[in-house]
Formats: sequence, structure tokens, C-alpha cells
Amino acid sequence: MRELIRSGDPVRLSFLTALLADAGIDSLILDTHSSIMQGSLDILPQRLMVADDDIHRARSVLIEAAELSPDAQS
Repeated sequence: MRELIRSGDPVRLSFLTALLADAGIDSLILDTHSSIMQGSLDILPQRLMVADDDIHRARSVLIEAAELSPDAQS
């Protein structure tokens, strides 16, 4: 699994997960419980993960949707 993006915004993560699902890419959000426990301090953002084989296609989907900068590191 590779990290695609980090965010403390659960609505954005839900939207990104839906975008990826529409493209046929499975994803997983990690650190949900840790993020909830720390509140809105954004110290422990949640991580959106995809399979190693899907990372390039997932990045392309998010770039096309203007949700990820083309020069963002993953």
C-alpha cells in the first residue's frame, strides 16, 4: 500500500474515496481512530492509501479532478 494523500478533513477524504471507486480503484483510509481521538487539531491526519499497482492511476484521477497537484510527492 502507498499513501496517496493526508488530510484531516473527513468530507474531502470521503469525496476522494468516491472518485477513486468510480475509477475502479480500491482505497483505504488509515488512522481514522487516532484522528478522531485528537480532535480537530490536525496533528494526526488520516492517510488515504491505495495498492502499489494503482498509485499512478490514482494520482492521475485526483490530478484530473483538481484534487491533487501534479507536482505533489507520493
